[in-house]
Amino acid sequence: MLSYHLKSAVSDLEQLVKISEQDIEDIKLANHEYQFERRKIKGDMISSFENKKAMIDHEISKLMTQNPNVSLDKLLNDDENEYLKKLKISLVALRDVNKKYAKMVLSVSSFYNKLLERLVPTEMNGYTRMTSKNRSFLEIRA
Repeated sequence: MLSYHLKSAVSDLEQLVKISEQDIEDIKLANHEYQFERRKIKGDMISSFENKKAMIDHEISKLMTQNPNVSLDKLLNDDENEYLKKLKISLVALRDVNKKYAKMVLSVSSFYNKLLERLVPTEMNGYTRMTSKNRSFLEIRA
């Protein structure tokens, strides 16, 4: 059972990495609709991974409780040890691709916020931003 959960968790992580890499390519091309469409898929996959990780933790905890004097690598068979290594590698890969994606999102967000600030100047009123009173160059009519 542990082997199944490990294999499935690794598969989820690999798919999350691929989706995040697609997001990076789409942000470069300004294909934002596709990123928004994949948000639900990513959320579902993250939930699925978290459930599988909880099952893995439970199974490992059960094994460790039954055999308190045996190290984990000796408790697991070769396949389980291999999947555990792949799980760690996949987690690092996901962290790295998400870090790259987050930097890009932050850059794009900063660009749009600065552009909006130039078009519609705002000023702080306490903790909230309000449209500047000096906005004669831009008039919006509804």
